[in-house]
Amino acid sequence: MKSLISILSLKLLLLATFCVRADYAFANNFSIEFYSGTFSFEIDPSSDIEFSGELNTETIKDFYNKLDQSRYQSVLTSLLNYKEKHQLNDWIYYQLIRKTAQKISPKAENYHRYTLYKWFFLSKSGYDARLSIGNNRIIFYVRNDENINDIPFFSIEGNKYMCLNYHDYGKVDFEKDKVYPIQINIPEAKNSFSYKVTRMPDFRPESYREKEVLFQYKQKAYHFQIKLNPEVESIFANYPGVDFESYFNIPLSHETYSSLIPILKKNLTGMTQKKGVDYLMRFTRYAFLYQNDEDNFGKEKRLSPELTLFSKYSDCDDRAGLFFYLVKEIYNLPMIALLYPTHISMAVQFDKPVGKSIIYNGQKYSVCEPTPQEQNLRIGQIASEFQNADYEVVYSYHPSAK
Repeated sequence: MKSLISILSLKLLLLATFCVRADYAFANNFSIEFYSGTFSFEIDPSSDIEFSGELNTETIKDFYNKLDQSRYQSVLTSLLNYKEKHQLNDWIYYQLIRKTAQKISPKAENYHRYTLYKWFFLSKSGYDARLSIGNNRIIFYVRNDENINDIPFFSIEGNKYMCLNYHDYGKVDFEKDKVYPIQINIPEAKNSFSYKVTRMPDFRPESYREKEVLFQYKQKAYHFQIKLNPEVESIFANYPGVDFESYFNIPLSHETYSSLIPILKKNLTGMTQKKGVDYLMRFTRYAFLYQNDEDNFGKEKRLSPELTLFSKYSDCDDRAGLFFYLVKEIYNLPMIALLYPTHISMAVQFDKPVGKSIIYNGQKYSVCEPTPQEQNLRIGQIASEFQNADYEVVYSYHPSAK
């Protein structure tokens, strides 16, 4: 009798195990090529939640409750593990969440569902993300403590929530077209989100293209074959107008750095520090074609140093950022950014100032104009139209160790 009971118990155990395994056997496995690596995740059928009804508080809460009660943890664990392994900044991590949501629920098939998955996984990753709805639109926000100046936001108890998907709706008048917040308490969602990009992802070496850049200095021609990655464009496609500190400190990717900085250092061998900075100023000024953002993009858009190298055209913001990066990387000198009403320029602190000095916090800086002007400006010279113009120092850089 005991033997019979044991056999029955074993059969029941095997049956239960089979059922569990059968349940997981239907899980969908996905792989995403994400820059240098492959991100793989498995989504359980219980996390495949439909959303086809009317967009309102009840339907969103119902979607959240079903997904929250599902076996979504494997997707979240895969996301967070990949983020930690590759040291992804928040903005780059959000790109991974976007691609993950696209695999689960393609944007073109059901935009509301796609957005809900993005919001869910960003919230479960620990970020204070919120939703608002109105006029059959779902607006996705995240708490941010930085100075972002060109995207819609709202405030709650002194905290700012920046809109992450405004670009999907074109120009939205949030005053005229009212949206209403969805109140859902997510215990994990308590951290602010940062737009700072302090580390570019590693890209596959074969995904780079070479761009020839020609530059003449002191009657000598210099040729560069700079490796650039088109994926950088997608990273910054919807990147907002961050503060100047964040903007000036966006780095180059590894391959681009390796194809440019060592060559520049070699070219500067034997030059004095001031002559080397003059070389970098003129490289930034004359090696690239100028066009203002309104003509180039139809709106104001600051390019990261790598995008400035990649783009056919660039303006004064872009060149100021590139010049700052090159001088910091090669000479690591103190610098300030000078913002005029219609222009931005740079000034560098040397051991002895050159030309007319800009005095800031008791220190003397020499203007280094990285953007083409009517005059062929040397270090310490200011374009005539800005000599008597008001300016603001919007960023000041001091090396930690000179």
